[in-house]
Amino acid sequence: MSDTILKIQDLNVEFPVFGGIFQREISHVHAVKNVTMNITMGKTIGVVGESGSGKSTLGKAIINVLRLTAPDVRVSGNILLNSNEGKQINVLDIEPSQIKSYRSDVQMIFQDPYSSLNPRMLVSDIIREPLDINTDLTTIEKNDRVDWLLHKVGLSKEQGNRYPHEFSGGQRQRIGIARALSLDPEVIICDEPVSSLDVSIQAQVLELLLSLQKERDLTYIFITHDISVVEYLSNRVAVMYLGEIVEILDTVNLVNGSKHPYTEALVSAVPVTSLKG
Repeated sequence: MSDTILKIQDLNVEFPVFGGIFQREISHVHAVKNVTMNITMGKTIGVVGESGSGKSTLGKAIINVLRLTAPDVRVSGNILLNSNEGKQINVLDIEPSQIKSYRSDVQMIFQDPYSSLNPRMLVSDIIREPLDINTDLTTIEKNDRVDWLLHKVGLSKEQGNRYPHEFSGGQRQRIGIARALSLDPEVIICDEPVSSLDVSIQAQVLELLLSLQKERDLTYIFITHDISVVEYLSNRVAVMYLGEIVEILDTVNLVNGSKHPYTEALVSAVPVTSLKG
């Protein structure tokens, strides 16, 4: 079996721009342009670029939520998933009946751990919700899995009976990680999961992600603007500029082996002490 779990081919995402008295489409914004790359099973690929480069839009296209948040968006190309059942599906052609299966394979950790959690729900209910929607587990089995997930991310069973506002930013992100793990996915899209956290808390969350990856053979797509975080966590790096992937290279070659001037500009903006080699 190929070690490629996700294959992205000529992916394009366009958002229409409406104007005039009748609010007709007058233009469009090409947020992602002709993106092609392979995601290797059990590894981390970092997607790096400045704000507005299309990183988060790429992640949302892969998780297949763009049409829910922007019904007029136009998405073309192929996103091919080699599922744990040995089947290959095109995410962009997925049928409603396949959504549950896809959600079991691919999950997302969001940038803002507070706004991504329902403030009216107990933490245990937030983590249990994907199990309620996507599985046929018994109540006891769901409760046991929630307790286990809380333990895996460094939280106690008792903390599951609290609300999100009672936790720190780092703890809320741990809750988000537990929710993403609830369906035992193979691929997790991490959309700037540490950018809103203090540096010391960032390190703790990154170490948690690394330990979970080693234990569960997870595949990460790690989206960030921080070159030093990508250099620490990723095996390969895809550099995005104005919606395009301008360069893909192994992380060990990031500092001295980049060919594109934009990559060199990103690396030169990072303090030398935070980079290897």
